[in-house]
Amino acid sequence: MQGSATVRMKAPAEKIWELITDVRTIGRFSPETFEAEWIDGATGPAVGARFRGHVRRNGIGPVYWTTCRVTACEPGREFGFDVLLGDRPVNHWHYRLTPTDGGTEVTESFRLTPSVWTTLYYWLFGGYLRQRRNIRDMTTTLQRIKDVVEAA
Repeated sequence: MQGSATVRMKAPAEKIWELITDVRTIGRFSPETFEAEWIDGATGPAVGARFRGHVRRNGIGPVYWTTCRVTACEPGREFGFDVLLGDRPVNHWHYRLTPTDGGTEVTESFRLTPSVWTTLYYWLFGGYLRQRRNIRDMTTTLQRIKDVVEAA
């Protein structure tokens, strides 16, 4: 299961990148992850850095913590991280920032790690509804970021 959303913003990529990579402020933008913090001594984005996010699934619950590891970190261009189950990646989230005339095109995407379990989840337990929800929530997240960077 995977999906993406793209929003054009009238702001420089560096300004948008700063908001995306400051995981401590994710609650301003995400409909599900209402707080996050760097862990294991990390203080900011870098490949291999870890953080944990506090999630309220579907905006209502259940509520749980996830541990994440940064997999891509190129200022002004991309930021990616894996959601971990133990040390195993189960979901990959990624932001790509592409400069355009007068601003930046920002794409947020997710991809569940392919497995028998994710296939069963998709077909037997309504994973297609989750996929739609993720795409809608990514669009909401990007729109909220756009509102902040374009208001400044």
